[in-house]
Amino acid sequence: MNVIEGKLRLKGDEKVAIINGRFNHIITDRLVEGAKDAFLRHGGNEDNLDLLLVPGAFEIPFALEKALASGKYDAVCCVGAVIRGSTPHFDYISAEATKGIATVALQHGKAVSNGVLTTDTLEQAIERAGSKAGNKGAEAMVTIIEMLDLYSEMEK
Repeated sequence: MNVIEGKLRLKGDEKVAIINGRFNHIITDRLVEGAKDAFLRHGGNEDNLDLLLVPGAFEIPFALEKALASGKYDAVCCVGAVIRGSTPHFDYISAEATKGIATVALQHGKAVSNGVLTTDTLEQAIERAGSKAGNKGAEAMVTIIEMLDLYSEMEK
């Protein structure tokens, strides 16, 4: 059996976008920093990295659709933070953001990662934005890097 697996390597010419839902920016700014750091540490060229800012997680799929339809990007890393409150708003926003990101990714056949946090508390979000639980923005970018390499390997 042949195993085809993506590695953590970039050629350096990949054009990648980070889409950041700025709501809860104290958290999402850290996710963006983690994603950018991972991109650069794995050989990405900063000139080939764009940051697209949208108001919140709900708007991410719409920006993702536009970014991928433009043909400008090889991959898109989505980050945001939805923190549960006292109303069902959390359930609607997190479900629609997740479903929208998955739908758009499948329609375009490009590498897309979902680094949108959906946490019960602010403390959980802080833990996932660079403290105890690592940085989920960096993890989302590492997923992009591995998938880009996998796609490249599959085309050989």
